[in-house]
Amino acid sequence: MTAQALPATRSRDLNKYLSIRVASQNFGIAVLTIKEIIEYGQVTAIPMMPSFVCGTINLRGRGVPVLDLAARFGGSASQVSNRSCIVIVEAPADGGGTCDVGLLVDAVDEVVDIAPEDIDSAPSLGGRIRTDFFAGMGKVTGRFVLLLDITRLLAMDELELLSTAAVHGHDKGEVT
Repeated sequence: MTAQALPATRSRDLNKYLSIRVASQNFGIAVLTIKEIIEYGQVTAIPMMPSFVCGTINLRGRGVPVLDLAARFGGSASQVSNRSCIVIVEAPADGGGTCDVGLLVDAVDEVVDIAPEDIDSAPSLGGRIRTDFFAGMGKVTGRFVLLLDITRLLAMDELELLSTAAVHGHDKGEVT
């Protein structure tokens, strides 16, 4: 079997990251994992979920779980502002498929190109601080951007729990 080249648009996007802000820190999400960015709207809370799960939204008839990245990283819950938004990412699910998950972020800044040679490995911060959510640190115009590893950020067992909760507990109102 021969390897197939990615279509030109997808190969150009390999080094592109959406720069976001969470709790005054800069992070990057690979654009190839992003489906869309929506304005923060009605999120329906789901009882007995982990503290980092905001709830679920109805996105064109589909229940999509929403995670608060600040809380997911072990901080306090995000304070929603007029710049807050939900980044819908496509994450791997059990059985080889994918599922959509919303990530509550404080702000979306821009799409940046980060060449592979400008990406260092994820920092080691000691045993008490989890760094397994990070794919590396990208250098962008004199500053570092922590690059999120969506697969590790959204662990399989948590995705299954979130997908089930979203299907059974989503709001009837539609988010556009």
